[in-house]
Amino acid sequence: MLDMELIRKDREAVATALAKRLDPAEVSRALDEIQRLDQERRALITGIDAERQRRKAEARAYAEAKRAGREPEPVGPDGERKQLAELEAQLDEVQGRLRDRMSELPNLPAEDVVPGGKEANRVVRTFGEPPTIEKVRDHVELSRMLGLVDHERGVKLGGSGFWMYTGLGARLEWALLNWLIERNIEAGYEFLLPPHLLLDTAGFAAGQFPKFYDDVYHLDRESAPRGQFLLPTSETAILGAYQDEILETSKLPLKAFAYTPCYRREAAGSHSDERGTVRGHQFNKVEIFQFTLPEQADAALTAMVSHVEGLVEQLGLHHQTSLLAAGDASASMKKTLDIEVWMPSTGKYKEVSSVSWAGDYQARRAAIRYREPGGKQTRFVHTLNGSALATSRLFPAILEQFQQADGSVVVPEVLRPKLGTDLLTPR
Repeated sequence: MLDMELIRKDREAVATALAKRLDPAEVSRALDEIQRLDQERRALITGIDAERQRRKAEARAYAEAKRAGREPEPVGPDGERKQLAELEAQLDEVQGRLRDRMSELPNLPAEDVVPGGKEANRVVRTFGEPPTIEKVRDHVELSRMLGLVDHERGVKLGGSGFWMYTGLGARLEWALLNWLIERNIEAGYEFLLPPHLLLDTAGFAAGQFPKFYDDVYHLDRESAPRGQFLLPTSETAILGAYQDEILETSKLPLKAFAYTPCYRREAAGSHSDERGTVRGHQFNKVEIFQFTLPEQADAALTAMVSHVEGLVEQLGLHHQTSLLAAGDASASMKKTLDIEVWMPSTGKYKEVSSVSWAGDYQARRAAIRYREPGGKQTRFVHTLNGSALATSRLFPAILEQFQQADGSVVVPEVLRPKLGTDLLTPR
């Protein structure tokens, strides 16, 4: 959520930044309504405060007259009491509408983030070269040849968009997860295993609700009257765990990570680059997260991107890092860099991690603050998150980039001790 004070003081700067993501006319209409509601809210607060002060003065005068033995002036009639209640009800209604309109605004993109969609993304780094493969097989064919993934039984169990890892495939997936967990602990992140069911308040705090409310799986209201959903990413859980807290300044940056399955309603499309385990309703991911002071955020973003790039490099995968344009990044984020692995079967890069800086946008929604040393004032922290990593996309990248002419796949060196083999061979 944006800072209302910033909109009041510098609407033009806010409008210019939002125009990187939204149509300028849409931005203008949204800010007009927000400022009108803000003025209405402030007028109602002034009126309510004045009425309360008048009543206090009446009550003091009444009490003083009683103490002096005089006949006190009668207090305000019932109609005036009703008027105050009506004003308070109006304030609640206006504040609710203002909160709704504010929650719909996206974050302000950072200065170096350009407007536009995918076409405006910019590659900032590349690691290695695409492997030379004489006869390219895609990861679906390879996983079947090697007995690693049972797509048919996955559909039998969960329906379209599900799969089941089997044999060495299950062991490879688990080896990847364990290896990523170990590397993130070494990097100084605290390991968390959060609930997979979250309250709707966590979805709002992360900026996923209300816009993406329909993209996740919700429990019915009879089963979950407070509103619960299956988490789409553990970013939502880590952020939500610290809602309404004041963090100790001395402990910032606070670094945490979590492993969870992720549950999303989005299903794989018909395009070849979304087949197999690339996109589905349930997949595994390890997520890193930082809460920082505002002045620590830039260094934290650089460090997180470097850490994720290092993980992909250690696996030996050719990849690139791209700075996303405003229209291709999450609406909650000021700045996002994607780490994308090469998929030989499609001749395209596929994102395995998005590392993002939200500024204080999520912290405002979640009321996560810190207190400045020696002061009573609190300020909002900055939040950053990134996949480290999404294994359902690492898995096919490993199969495709390390495939051999006979259909076997060389196991990345760092995973060999966990798998007990350096080569996956066809059945």
